[in-house]
Amino acid sequence: MSDLPTFAALFDRLALPELTRSAALLQPELVALRRELHQEPEIALELPRTQARLLAALDGLPLELTPGKGLSSITAVLRGGRPGPKVLLRADMDALPVQENVRLPYASKVPGAMHACGHDLHMAALVGATRLLVERRAELAGDVVLMFQPGEEGAGGAQLMVDAGVLDAAGERVVAAYALHVAAALLPNGLVTTRPGPVMAASDTLRVTLRGRGGHGSSPHSALDPVPAACEAVLALQTMVTRRVDAFDPVVLTVGTLNAGTAANVIPDEARFAATIRSFSPRSRELVHGEALRVVHGIAAAHGLEAVAEVEPGYPVTVNDPVEADFAAGLAGRLVGPERYVPMPQPIAGSEDFGVLAALVPSAYLMLGAAPTDGRDPFTAAYNHSPDAEFDDNVLADGAALLAALALGRLARG
Repeated sequence: MSDLPTFAALFDRLALPELTRSAALLQPELVALRRELHQEPEIALELPRTQARLLAALDGLPLELTPGKGLSSITAVLRGGRPGPKVLLRADMDALPVQENVRLPYASKVPGAMHACGHDLHMAALVGATRLLVERRAELAGDVVLMFQPGEEGAGGAQLMVDAGVLDAAGERVVAAYALHVAAALLPNGLVTTRPGPVMAASDTLRVTLRGRGGHGSSPHSALDPVPAACEAVLALQTMVTRRVDAFDPVVLTVGTLNAGTAANVIPDEARFAATIRSFSPRSRELVHGEALRVVHGIAAAHGLEAVAEVEPGYPVTVNDPVEADFAAGLAGRLVGPERYVPMPQPIAGSEDFGVLAALVPSAYLMLGAAPTDGRDPFTAAYNHSPDAEFDDNVLADGAALLAALALGRLARG
């Protein structure tokens, strides 16, 4: 990027070492908050205990606080000491319907719910970033919108908050948005990574019902058996992906459920399956939707069956703006040290509704390694969403400092 020297000068004026020292002083407080949140996980959009705990953590700070109506979100605006643009920092709040297996003194107290994706760390880090920004309020050349979002894990909380006006909460549209996500494995502890362009996949669901005519298992010729057709469709969809989709613009299609019948000697009336579809560009996303439906209907017709098939749109591709990604990468390298920043070699096939924001404003989404530091190999440790996933909260100060620095740096750019 041609103006990196200019950005470097701005970073120097931001006194990043001092910001890091201030964040380190907050570490014990952030760990305590994270562990409280971890013990009381809540799922989807209704997170009253989580919302109340965060409001308590933000109490007394000079923020314009707006608790969500109809969902347990929090939007906070920090007004800077000087006029300027508006930027947004986001943390997701919801847990997963997972029974925690990790034996920790602060393990989940809620049966069947667990912060298995690290959102408890995200909330604590954003609270820390807020504290750091409040301390530097006079230096802020603009305003910061703090977005605490429920319902990231499939409930569409980002879109609900956009519809409620989070992007314009400071009085005008934010010029950039940033988010940080921790990883329990694959990325060693303390490393930061990002990339320009696609960083997380779009996620859609294919649902198929093949309807035939039931009968006795001994006389398949007198029935219309949907089971072989369903099996054929599952395999044909895999072949379709390899033959119709550009290998350099990939798609992942995984059938996760397949259901038919009630007894071994009964041909059922129908067979059903569902698949997740991950894609990294609008072109491949549109292509695979159409091709998947064509394959299913063609196979059903060949077997004399009726097909009911639809693709349920999910989250869009999360695309990092090239300028913001370059800015975030440079800042991360200067903040944590060049040895702890690694470029992300390729997008991640997981999905994330931060893509809703990234489609509306220039954005950057970063990953922070939070793998356990007890000697386990980060490349074989349990990953996010696993009941065995474990996140080391020693990275909270770095996460808070990085989020705060992103806001300070972007406002300094004007």
